[in-house]
Amino acid sequence: MPTLYLAAAVIAVLTGVVHSVLGEWLIFRHLRDGGLVPRRGAPPLRERHVRILWATWHLATVFGWAFARVLLRMGMGQPLSVRLVSGAMVSAYLGGAVLVLVGTRGRHPGWVALGAVAALTAAAAAST
Repeated sequence: MPTLYLAAAVIAVLTGVVHSVLGEWLIFRHLRDGGLVPRRGAPPLRERHVRILWATWHLATVFGWAFARVLLRMGMGQPLSVRLVSGAMVSAYLGGAVLVLVGTRGRHPGWVALGAVAALTAAAAAST
């Protein structure tokens, strides 16, 4: 069964890459005017809507990669541990917080909640 976990991890990573690359190429490149985060509105969406859509789009990739990390370790025969699972969760939520913070220039409060989950999870894992 470890081979199946490894295969699942590889597919999860590749899916994230394809998802983010195709999203950038098919959707967000038309809404970008030179910067990392797209800023052009596309009716009926305003700039702020496009920015949070961009962050949320890539958030799916970050979360998928966190799960891939767990799958990879399972495929390598390592048992699930609190440290492994909490580390993947902290990475996912912290990455999400950064995406939303940068994507919305701090104007969407989601980065605070995602950052709080990352911090509390890290603190809980450190105390076990």
